Amino acid sequence: MKETQQSLLLFNLFRRTVECPSDWTAFNNRCFRFVADAKTWAGAEKNCMSLGGNLASVHSQEDYLQIQTLIFTASHKPSITWIGGSDAQENTWLWSDGSPMTYTNWCPGQPNGHGFQNCIQMNYSSKRKCHTTCFFSW
Repeated sequence: MKETQQSLLLFNLFRRTVECPSDWTAFNNRCFRFVADAKTWAGAEKNCMSLGGNLASVHSQEDYLQIQTLIFTASHKPSITWIGGSDAQENTWLWSDGSPMTYTNWCPGQPNGHGFQNCIQMNYSSKRKCHTTCFFSW
């Protein structure tokens, strides 16, 4: 069974000043939009690409908290959400937008190396395995 989650879109704009489309949120020269449609990770990434972006990449604690706030504001709960991390090349985690993965906020014990975890969810909380919101590989 394929796991579907809500997705957070990232629209990359490489300009000094960012003017985001309506219904998007500007942060650190990037535009973000939460999409509440349930999709697989690949389906969510494809949807982002059709809009000229990628699933969100997280580069700092500040990014993490801003994206978490955006998700909560849009969905009124800490929704489990796909972000752009993937290890399509096993054990080499990369962001789908091509940026390096220099910041992580993994749940304890994650990724656990079972080989079936190839993408990242955000806001994986105590209602499943983790006790705090963090990255969880799926």
